[in-house]
Formats: sequence, C-alpha cells, structure tokens
Amino acid sequence: MNDLKEYRALVCGGTKGIGKAAAEELSKRGAKVTILARTAMGENNISCDMEDIESLEEKVNKDIETNGNYQILINNSGGPPSGSIVEAKVEEFEKAFRRHVLASQKLVSLLLPGMEKSEYGRIINIISTSVKEPIAGLGVSNTIRGAMASWSKTMSKELPKGITINNVLPGFTSTGRLEELKKTLAKQRNCTAEDVERTWLETVPEGRLATPSELGSVVAFLASPEASFVRGVSLPVDGGRTNSI
Repeated sequence: MNDLKEYRALVCGGTKGIGKAAAEELSKRGAKVTILARTAMGENNISCDMEDIESLEEKVNKDIETNGNYQILINNSGGPPSGSIVEAKVEEFEKAFRRHVLASQKLVSLLLPGMEKSEYGRIINIISTSVKEPIAGLGVSNTIRGAMASWSKTMSKELPKGITINNVLPGFTSTGRLEELKKTLAKQRNCTAEDVERTWLETVPEGRLATPSELGSVVAFLASPEASFVRGVSLPVDGGRTNSI
C-alpha cells in the first residue's frame, strides 16, 4: 500500500522502540518521514531536545521552510522515570509536562497551517493505557499521560475538518523502556525480572508482550485516509489488559 506517498510525516522519538516502528510503517506506506530526536542521524533528521521549546520551534520552522509542510505528526517522547507520586518532586512534573504537553502543543501550532493548506492532517499521540487505568509506581507518568489525553480530546473538538487527532495507548510492549521498568520493579520487589514479566502477562489475555511493529501498524492506520472518521479517541493496543470499556 502506498497511500501516504503525497505526505510528509514528522515522527518524534523515532530512533527506537515504538517511535522507530511507527516511522518504518509510515515509510512503507510511502510517507516521507523525518525523525525528531536528540540523536543526530544526518539526513531526514531534526536533532533537538523536546524540553527545549525555543530550539524546537526554530529547528522545525527551518525544516518546513527548506523542505515543505508536514501532514502527519507523531507525538512520542520517553516517559518519566518510575516512582511513587508521594515522593515525586515538583521539578519532575514540570520537566515531564514540558517534554510532553508543551512540546506537543508547540508542534501542532507549527504544523497545523501546512495541514490546513494540504487539506489533510493526522496527529497521533503515543501515550499509555494509564490514561484509562493508572499504573502503580508511575506517579508522574500517570499524571502527564492523563494531561496529554485531555489535551488531545480538547484539541479534537477544535481542529478543522479533515485534520484529526487520536491517541494510541500501548500496553506491555517489548521495548528498551519496558526492560528498564522491569529491572526497576524487580529490584523494588526483591524478585527477578522474569517474575515481573510473568506477573504482567497474567493480566494480558493474549498472553504475551506486544512487538513495536504491532503498535507501528496501528499508528500507520490512524495516519491514513482509511481513518478519516476516527477522531478524538484513545485506543488501547494492549492485548486486552485494560478492564475499562
């Protein structure tokens, strides 16, 4: 399928994990993909720290002026460190809010004029199932992910027709971040990483971890013309783990 060949896609955090898988799937469908990440990768890459909003604006604007407008935006950034909300510092919330909500707001404001001109726009946020059911031990993350979901739903009511915004909520997915979380929890619980994963999988009807490519495929669908009437939803891709409707 080559239905995205007319469009440019900006994928944040596209060097690894779900972001990388999303970039690969969009590219397979013909999109011209640019990755925005801290790591400098040369061509088709904007190197920037998402927390540096001023630099983000400058670099993305320069890219648009040089290479043209974007029609697809994938908001994706590494989640805050694990830890209880009681022990979290105010600075942790502030840093995470800047990296996720403020950076996403800035990117939408920069890309929206081009989407309107193209009469096509897809904004997809990679968040977490914690927006439906908070996850124990992820106090700051639960808070910020919930803020992102509310921001997105509000945005969905105001965007022009033909420009949609939706959220993908990954469940337990085989990524580097999940491995780090598994080790952290194992240390806290005085057990093995395998024990932690086994406990997780007991809650997943599919009985396994997701692969990043499975998440990437859902992102690519939401970015496509096929998803033109899907707007303002938070879609769990979790093997049936969440209990909420």
